[in-house]
Amino acid sequence: MDTMYQLNQIPSNAQIQKYLRKIVFGKNLFCPVCRSRQIVKYEERYRCKKCRIKFSLLSHTWLSDMKLPLQQFWLLLWCWTTQIPVRQAISLSKCSENTIMHWYDRFRQYLPYEQDILEHFVQLDEAYFKNHVLVMGKQKGTRKLVYQIHKGNDIDRGQALRFLYESVKPTSNLWTDGASIYKNIDQWWPVTHTRDIHRKFEFSHTSEIEGVFGLLRTFIRRMYHHVTPEKLEGYVREFCFRFSSPELFENPQYYLEKTLTLVPTD
Repeated sequence: MDTMYQLNQIPSNAQIQKYLRKIVFGKNLFCPVCRSRQIVKYEERYRCKKCRIKFSLLSHTWLSDMKLPLQQFWLLLWCWTTQIPVRQAISLSKCSENTIMHWYDRFRQYLPYEQDILEHFVQLDEAYFKNHVLVMGKQKGTRKLVYQIHKGNDIDRGQALRFLYESVKPTSNLWTDGASIYKNIDQWWPVTHTRDIHRKFEFSHTSEIEGVFGLLRTFIRRMYHHVTPEKLEGYVREFCFRFSSPELFENPQYYLEKTLTLVPTD
C-alpha cells in the first residue's frame, strides 16, 4: 500500500464516504434535483425512482469533476489545511506540482465569503509586491482583517478613501503611518486620525498591522515559496482566513462542513 494511505490522519475510503454523505445530505439521502427520498443504490452511484436522475455523493457539488481517489483527495486537503508546503506535499502525495497547486487553488477558491467592517481602533498600512500594492486594516486587539489590492507601484488618496468608505466604521480611531495619502484624511471621512512617523522611530500605533504583514510574507514564503502577481489576491485571502478563522482549518472534515454544499438546480 502507498505510504500516503498509512498516515493516521487519512481515514479509510469507507469512512471518507460516510463523512461526505453526512456533510452533503445530512441524516437521510435524497435526490439533489427533486428532493425525493425514493433512492436506490447501485455500485457507487444512486438513482432517484421519482425523477430517474442518476447521481453520486459529489456529482452536485463543487467536487463533481474530481478524478482523484478519495484517500488521495483527503490527503491533499489535509496537507492544505495543515499548511504543508507545496514541495513537502509533492513528496508526501506523489502528485505533481501542477496537481498540488491546482487543488490548493481549489480549496482556497471555496473558502466562504466574508467581509468585515472594522471599528473602534483601526490600524491601516500598505505592503508592496511586484506591481501591486496591498492595503490592509486590522481592528486593534482582534483578529479582524480587511484588505484591498491595487495594481501599480503606489496608491493615491482616492484609493485610501475607498478603503475607508467600504471597510472602516465612522467615528472609529484610525491609526496610520505618515504617508502623505493619509494627511488630513479625517476631513474626508469621520474618523479620529493618529499617525506614526516612522522616520522618527514612531511605531506604537501601527505595530499590530506591521506584525501581520510580517506573518503574511512568512506564510507565503513557507507555504508557496514565492508569489506571482496573479496569485497574490488568493494567497492574501487565504492568509486572512487562516488568521481570522483558524478553526476552519482544524481538519479536512470541518473545512468540508463549511464549504461542501449541493449546487442549486433550476
